Amino acid sequence: MPRLKIPTRKGVVRFTLRFLKWTGITFLGLILLFFILNWIFPVPDNIEYSTIITDNKGEVVNAYLTKDQKWRMKTELDEISPLLQKTIIAKEDKYFYSHPGVNPFAVSRAFFRNIFGHKTSGASTITMQVAKALEPGKRNIWTKLRELFRAFQLELKYSKKEILQMYLNLVPYGGNIEGVKAASILYFNKNPDHLSLAEITALSIIPNNPGRLVIGKNNDIIIEERNKWLRKFANDKVFTQKEIEDALSEPLTATRKTVPHYIPHLSYKLKKQGGTIIKTNIDLNTQLKTEKLAEDYVRAQRLKNIKNAAVVIIDNKTHKVITYVGSSDFNDTTDGGQVNGANAVRQPGSTLKPLLYAMCFDEGLLTPKTVMTDVAVNYQGYAPENYDEKFNGYVTVEYALEHSLNIPAVKGLKMLGHERMIQKLSNCNFKQIQKDRRKLGLSLILGGCGATLEELTGLFSAFANDGMYISPSFTQNDTVHQKVNVISPAANYMTNEILSKINRPDFPLSWSATEKMPKIAWKTGTSYGRKDAWSIGYNKNFTVGVWCGNFSGVGVADLSGANIATPLLFKIFNTIDYDSDEEWFTQPEDCDIRLVCSETGLIPSAHCSSLTTSQFIPLISSTKTCDNWQEIMISPDEKISYCKSCAPVTGYKKKWFKIVEPDMQSWFEENRIAYQKIPTHNPNCELIFKGAAPAITFPVNGMEYIINKKDPEPLQLTCKTANDVSKVYWYINNKFYKSCNAGEKQFFVPEEGTVKISCTDDKGRNRDIRITVRYVSL
Repeated sequence: MPRLKIPTRKGVVRFTLRFLKWTGITFLGLILLFFILNWIFPVPDNIEYSTIITDNKGEVVNAYLTKDQKWRMKTELDEISPLLQKTIIAKEDKYFYSHPGVNPFAVSRAFFRNIFGHKTSGASTITMQVAKALEPGKRNIWTKLRELFRAFQLELKYSKKEILQMYLNLVPYGGNIEGVKAASILYFNKNPDHLSLAEITALSIIPNNPGRLVIGKNNDIIIEERNKWLRKFANDKVFTQKEIEDALSEPLTATRKTVPHYIPHLSYKLKKQGGTIIKTNIDLNTQLKTEKLAEDYVRAQRLKNIKNAAVVIIDNKTHKVITYVGSSDFNDTTDGGQVNGANAVRQPGSTLKPLLYAMCFDEGLLTPKTVMTDVAVNYQGYAPENYDEKFNGYVTVEYALEHSLNIPAVKGLKMLGHERMIQKLSNCNFKQIQKDRRKLGLSLILGGCGATLEELTGLFSAFANDGMYISPSFTQNDTVHQKVNVISPAANYMTNEILSKINRPDFPLSWSATEKMPKIAWKTGTSYGRKDAWSIGYNKNFTVGVWCGNFSGVGVADLSGANIATPLLFKIFNTIDYDSDEEWFTQPEDCDIRLVCSETGLIPSAHCSSLTTSQFIPLISSTKTCDNWQEIMISPDEKISYCKSCAPVTGYKKKWFKIVEPDMQSWFEENRIAYQKIPTHNPNCELIFKGAAPAITFPVNGMEYIINKKDPEPLQLTCKTANDVSKVYWYINNKFYKSCNAGEKQFFVPEEGTVKISCTDDKGRNRDIRITVRYVSL
């Protein structure tokens, strides 16, 4: 019988070293293999989440399904409350923070139980369940091995809290609901960090059998299972006895609810920009109040065939958009309720006039009391008219803005230069104006451009911030504001004072609650064809923009900014800022008051008898002295006037006359208003006839001009003058038409028949021609 060979101590050591060596090599090989496989087969962690929209308090106000039609809402780390974390870990994986993704003891126990035919349970860790959710497959040994591999990958790439977050985002809760956030909102109408212990436990058992445990259908079974786990938590001393008792006594009345769909227009707009969780600045309380006001108001206007409205509200202190109403009723199909009226490009009417006058104040071109002429004008064929198709003669800038007169505004833009205003609007993010800048002209100031309610409301918020435009923020991530110094504080203050006056023609006659309304400044606008009604108001607290009209583009005779949009504006202010005692804007240091001539708005001369006070900007506003009156030499019978070259030695007298421009003379005569006329100049004065009269080069004398009836083209007026001429005056059929600089081209649309055209220079020399005009259908 062979003897049993006993290994020596040296042999045992050698064997142990060899075993450790190969074990180490194998272990290192496995690690190397893991990293190679990790590089070749990265963890498929590109999870698509539902886009959710939250209000300024973090509450979900809207959400959208994923591409695979799931409600899979991302739970943020700060929404995983200690209670939620403690409950889930206690139930699913109490060694979660101890193992490397796989619990070897649980896996070994499950392996042996499976060999001996027992039911396997408790082997999958939270990390393994995440791996399974990321890459589901048939239940077999290969799928299990893949889960083990993926679990190690997840532990390598993410922290424990991030893995727990992924688990809470992917766990199924029946139907198309995945993740604890979607479940808590759809079942309990609250965010996950507000869930109670009973609610968390009830949700935690649903993934075990989501087909059988359906909240709203099997609540009794869910309560029974929930209470079993609560008692187990009590036995394991996870929670206090008081916490367990409260949870056991809490009823379960939850049912599946629908996802909220507030602020639908803004939600869709922001969703297109991308993002999983979009945190808006919307104040839901103000939003819902404004929506109700708009819906009720438009319902009353439907008899007038006005079917829609849009509203944007900006908090002037934070520059956040707190309300965004795209239409009066999102579900209305009669006038495209799903159209976003707040972001639609439309004609802004007269809403840009305050900016124009404020810019003119800053350039020293005008002051509030500067007198302008509101009479017929023609700029190269462009002949604007006022809203009421009437002219007002002499008006102050203040009056022109209060009454939203068109002619003074066009003249102001001509003085300022429309390119400068276009640049200013482009700086304030008026995208359509920036896009069309080469096409725009003087009609810009009357609404001949494109703008949105968002842009206009943002612009008017600058008037509430000392003339500083600060780009409005729609989301809480919009922390970097674009700042543009639009106008000076002085020009801003002068504009605010004009726009805050109540005694205006655009004050709605139907409004009777002004004593209860906070003080605001506002401007109205009505687009060409009465398709858009605007009213935008502001005070120190809020800027509110209102649009009313039809998305179909149908014009309505009763539609105007004053009568339709402004009442809704007042209702909104009366709701969001009722009886506010907020102080009004104060006069800045760079704004002062001076005496001016009330007839011109200029610094009074010795002969100015009517004076008034006017705000102005020192060192900027014009210091020109009023030259409204001139001393003229006239004959004793006051029928002839003389100049220095033709005045007799004796036999004349001097008299002061008010200088009336030719265009105002024509307006006075057309309206049969008496004015003091300077007597006819001495007909024997040689100076009048010295030099040649203007030569009209176009139109050509005696020619016939054929004009298309459907699309009449204006005729050009040009002339050649002597070198001593600086200004010429055009007359059509003996009626004053326009004055301009010598050599400047003018345009006019003639009447049919014989047309007399006269051109007089500033020396009194005149030239007449006659043409024939015939209109035909081409």
